[in-house]
Amino acid sequence: MVYKIVALLLLKTSYFVFWLRLYISSLIEEERFVSWETSQETHDKQLQHELRLLGNLPQHIAIIMDGNGRWAEERSLSRTQGHREGINAVRDIVEASSLLGIRYLTLYAFSMENWRRPRMEVTVLMDLLLHYLRSELEELHRNNVRLQAIGKLNALPKNVQKQLFDCIEIMKHNTGLTLTLALSYSARWDIVRAVQMIALDVRRGKLSPEDISEERFASYLQTHTLPDPDLLIRTSGELRISNFLLWELAYSEIYVTSKFWPDFRRYDLYEAIRAYTKRERRFGKTSQQILEEQTTEKSSLKRILSALHS
Repeated sequence: MVYKIVALLLLKTSYFVFWLRLYISSLIEEERFVSWETSQETHDKQLQHELRLLGNLPQHIAIIMDGNGRWAEERSLSRTQGHREGINAVRDIVEASSLLGIRYLTLYAFSMENWRRPRMEVTVLMDLLLHYLRSELEELHRNNVRLQAIGKLNALPKNVQKQLFDCIEIMKHNTGLTLTLALSYSARWDIVRAVQMIALDVRRGKLSPEDISEERFASYLQTHTLPDPDLLIRTSGELRISNFLLWELAYSEIYVTSKFWPDFRRYDLYEAIRAYTKRERRFGKTSQQILEEQTTEKSSLKRILSALHS
C-alpha cells in the first residue's frame, strides 16, 4: 500500500514537473518573440521620429550586402564567421526597417555568380540561409513581415527551397514590411527570361510587338509586384551594382558606405536614409519644374482642405 502511495505521488510529481517545464518554456518562447515595437529602445524611437519629420522617406530600399569575407580576413577569422556575423546585420536592418515603416526591403543575398565560389563556402552559405529561414520565421511572422524571393530558385538545394517556400506561404497574408531575398539572382538572367516569355506570348498570339511598352516589359520581370527601389545601399565601398536589379535601378538614388556588411547596423541605415531625404529626385526634369509641381500640389491640397472645412 505504501509503495502504491509513493508511486502515485512520484507520478503526480512527474506530471507537475512536466507541465511546469512546459509552462516555463512557453514563457521563454513568448519573451523571445516579443514584438519589435514593444522592445524598441527609447533612443531608437527618437531617431526614427526625427527621420519621419524629415519626410520623403524611401518606400523601397535595396541593399547589396558586401564585405563579409573581407571583414573576417581583417580580423584573422574564417570567411564563415564573416557570413555568420552578416546574418546579425540582416536581423537588425530588417527590424529597423519594419519599425520605421519602410514598405519594401530587398536584400541581395546570393548571386548567380556566387555559385562559382569554392564549394565549401557555397555549402556554408546555403546552410546559413537554411538556418536563418528556420530561426527567424516565427519572429518575422509575428512582426507582420511578408517574405518574397527572386532569382533562379530551383538552383537552390531542395531543403532550402522547401523551407523558403514554406516561409513564403506562412507569411503571404502579412501586411507589414515586404522582405525580398534575391537568391541565385542575376538581373541579366531575369531580363533575358522576360524577353523569352514575351517572345513566347507573341508567337502564341497573346501579344503583338506594338503592345510592348516599358510597363508591359516590367510586368514580365520577377520584381513586377514591387515598386522600383528609391534607394540603393552598397556596403564595403565598391562602386558597382554587380548585376543587381539593372532595370529597376534606373532612377534609384545610390548610397555607398565603406563599412563592411557585418558592421552595418540600423544607425548606418538611418544615415543613408537621412542622406536620401536631402537629395532632389528630378527624373529627367529641371529643379524649377519640380518646384512648380510641388507648389501646384500644395495649392491643390489647400483648396481641397478648404472645401472640406467650408
